[in-house]
This record gives sequence, structure tokens and C-alpha cells, in this order.
Amino acid sequence: MLPLTRIFCVFFILGAVNAHGQDTTPSQEASQDSSQAQASIEQTQQEKEQQEYMLWANALWESMTPQTGNIALPGNVAELNVPDDFYYLNSQDSRKVLEDIWGNPPGSADGMLGMLFPAGATPFEGDSWGVTIEYQQDGYVTDEDADEINYDDLLAQMQEDTQLSSEERVTQGYEAISLIGWAAKPYYDEASNKLHWAKELKFGDAPVNTLNYNIRVLGRKGVLVLNFIAGMDQLPLINQNLDTVLTMADFKEGSKYADFNPEIDDVAAYGIGALVAGKVLAKTGLIAAALVFLKKFGVIIVLALGAFARKLYKGRKSKAKESKAEESTE
Repeated sequence: MLPLTRIFCVFFILGAVNAHGQDTTPSQEASQDSSQAQASIEQTQQEKEQQEYMLWANALWESMTPQTGNIALPGNVAELNVPDDFYYLNSQDSRKVLEDIWGNPPGSADGMLGMLFPAGATPFEGDSWGVTIEYQQDGYVTDEDADEINYDDLLAQMQEDTQLSSEERVTQGYEAISLIGWAAKPYYDEASNKLHWAKELKFGDAPVNTLNYNIRVLGRKGVLVLNFIAGMDQLPLINQNLDTVLTMADFKEGSKYADFNPEIDDVAAYGIGALVAGKVLAKTGLIAAALVFLKKFGVIIVLALGAFARKLYKGRKSKAKESKAEESTE
């Protein structure tokens, strides 16, 4: 099984051409023949690896089930209303994306409720992006301090925490991570009880920084957590889709923020600032750093990955239409 992060390169060796039209010696001809033979062997091996990758990717994509419409999330406290220009993958399919395709550490998808992707795209594309969905049931998060937080001071503390987290990642064999700064300062909408902000992250020596765009939907007993995973160069595209994603997710009646009952419901031990900082004070008193997913960029393959991925998506879409047509005739 070939991991997506393997780098495939094709070297085309056309042979040496004598610029002055002079005859080559027998030893030079033998050297050229040897080089051409080696190039042919390498190209054959690369074509074999390419074919194996395509078979692996196709099988993995066919094992997933994209969904649209009204979707009740696991736990039955929140739901999504996914329009046709997006699709949802459940928790099992999300694990395949995060760990098998994007190469995050094993266990990164634990507790994941699913992911959202733009229609017409698959996770195999080099410029693909997605939204992870989780739920933290730590109690009612008060928003009383939302207007009092100094987000510049908070950023400085977050950068220190990220440095400590990076040192631990390196000891585990993963790339270093650094928090560059805000890509979008935190904003809290009191009317909808939705909070969003964006961080610019750098992983190792990656030429493109990673965008970590966060959404938090406050509820009666916890927080719905949505995170965009994308490249910094995709920030304008994410901004275009932010409002759409914000309206997709909400709590069900009885679990909304306004349904909080102080007589029977628990209050979280943290507020808005801790949500942004990515720290949650657990009941044990320990601080747990929020998980940041690393999307693997830079996959090079003989054919255009984008074209291949679009072919996968169109193939799945055609099958879905055929299935619906068969159901309607029954």
C-alpha cells in the first residue's frame, strides 16, 4: 500500500546530442546505451508505482459515502444542513482522509464526527481543503468575557504553547510546528453564539503555510468545533465559503445555547478566551492542548492529481445519479 506522501518524480533522459555533429566513440555509445537502459527501467518502475497509487486512491474513494441534506451528527445533539455545493463524510471516512490520505498521526481522528468538503473536489487533490467537525461536551461556556479579551496578548501566549507542543512533536518523529500569527482575528457573534478566528501555521520546511480556520458553535451543554484545514494561499477562498459553513451547523432544539438551565446544567470551567487559545481546563485540572491537523501538501505524480481526483468525483456522482434513477423506477 503506497502512502500519499510518497514523492514520485519522472526524469526523461533524451540522450546526449553532439552539438557539432561529431561522431561518438564506441565507449561513448556504450555509455549512452547504458544510461538509456537505466532510464527505461526507472520509468517503468515509476509507471508501476503510479498505477498502484491510482488503484489505491480509487478503492479508498469508492469506500467513502459523501452525503448532503439534513444530517444528524453522532450524539444527536447537533445537526448539519449540507447544501449541494458541499458534501459530508462520516467519522469513519474522515479517519481515512486525515490519517490515510493526509498523513496525520494515528489517532488524530479520534472523536471526529465527520468532515465537510466542497462539491466537485476530493481529498486527493493537492489544493483540496476540508472542515473537521467535533463536539466537546464540557458544559455551558459563558460568553460574558467575549468583549474584554486582549487577543494580542493571547496570541503571544499561544505562540509559546505551540513551541512547547512542537518540541514534543519532533521527539515523536513529526515535523516542527510554529504559530506565525492571526490570519483572521477572533470574532464572536452574540446573536448566533458562533465564534470564529484563523491562525497561520508553519510545518517544517513546507513552502506553503497552513491555514487553521476555527469555528465554535456554543450550545447548552458543550461546543460544536469546526476547523478548516487549508493552505494560507486559500484564505480568500475560505473567506468566500465561511458564511455558508457557519449556517450549516447548529444544535437541535433543546440543546441550543438559549436552552441553558442554570438549575440543572453544568457550566464549563473556561470561557471564550480558552476556546480561542486552544486550551481546555479538564475536570482533573490538567491542561490539554487542542489538536492541530497537518495537511500534507506537495504530492508529485506523473499525471495531474487534480484531473485524476476530478475523475474520481465525477465517477462517484454518475453512480449516485444512476442509483437514484433505479430507486425511482422501483
